[in-house]
Order: sequence, then structure tokens, then C-alpha cells
Amino acid sequence: MEEKTKHGFVMVCTVIIFLGAIAFSACISAEFKRTKVKDVKFDSKLCSLPGSHAFRLGITASICLLAIQIIGNSMVCRHFCSREKITYEDGKKQWIAATSLLVLSWFSFGIAIVLLATATSMNRKQSYGKGWLDEECYTVKDGVYTGSGALVLVTVASMMGSILTTRKGHRKKQVEEGRKMHAGER
Repeated sequence: MEEKTKHGFVMVCTVIIFLGAIAFSACISAEFKRTKVKDVKFDSKLCSLPGSHAFRLGITASICLLAIQIIGNSMVCRHFCSREKITYEDGKKQWIAATSLLVLSWFSFGIAIVLLATATSMNRKQSYGKGWLDEECYTVKDGVYTGSGALVLVTVASMMGSILTTRKGHRKKQVEEGRKMHAGER
């Protein structure tokens, strides 16, 4: 049973890292594929922008980032809510570290999703008179997708740190309980 749990844990961590790599790569690719100012076309007062591949890449990055957050939070909550859960008194340092990292992951996730959603929506095709906002054409500034990619890395790192910290505290408590049981048997 222990071996099965260990393999499942490693598999989940691998999936989170893999999705993080996809999201980061999509953000960096979107930075190069986004529509630029030179792509704006004017027809008297109206403007138009062609669609770009950054739209699909931004959606891919957003979906991967959302999946990371769901999977990671499920793992952390599983450890916090398990029968042998670690209480604050059992491992104050692990509890504080895991919670702090989880909050950091949510913070970076929120900013990354807002940046990705806004930048991605600007890279859709904008016909004449159907601009992004107020019938005007907007383009994404340099570095927005790269910044989103950096936030993806922060989200993945803090989520993995929270998962590993809760698991470490969970394992520490199991070992201590095992020692107490063995000491009582003697």
C-alpha cells in the first residue's frame, strides 16, 4: 500500500511539473507570436487586427495553469484533511511553510491568469469596427507573456513546495506514531 501511494505521489508531482513546462513554453511562444503594432490596419477611423497564434497558446497556458492549481490544491487538501492530519501543534514550521507557499501559489496564479486572459483576448481577430475595447484595437505590450511565464514558474514552485512540505510533515507524524506503537509493544 505504501509503495502504491508513493508511486501515485510521484506521478502527480510529475504531472504538475509537466503541465508547468507546457504552460511556461506556451507563454514564451506567445510572446513571439503575439500581434504587433505593425499588424494594425486602418480604414479611415476604424482599425483591424489579424488573429494570431498567441491566442491559442494563451488559452493552452491558462488551461494548464488552472489544472496545476486544481491538482496541487487537491494534494495539499488531502494531506491537511487526512485522518492522520498534521495539527498546528504537531508541526508548526511545516504547517506555516505549507500554508505560506499555498497562499503564494494562489497569489501568483491569480495575477498570471488575469495577465494571460487579458493578453490572450487581445490576440483574437479584431475586425473593422469590432475592436477589443470601445471599438479600438489594442496590442499586447512586450513582456506580458514573458511575465506570465515567470508567474507560472512561481506558481509551480510554490505549489510543489507546499505539497512537499505537507507530505514531509505528514510522514514525520506517521514515523512518530509508528515509534510510539513499537515502544508500546515492548
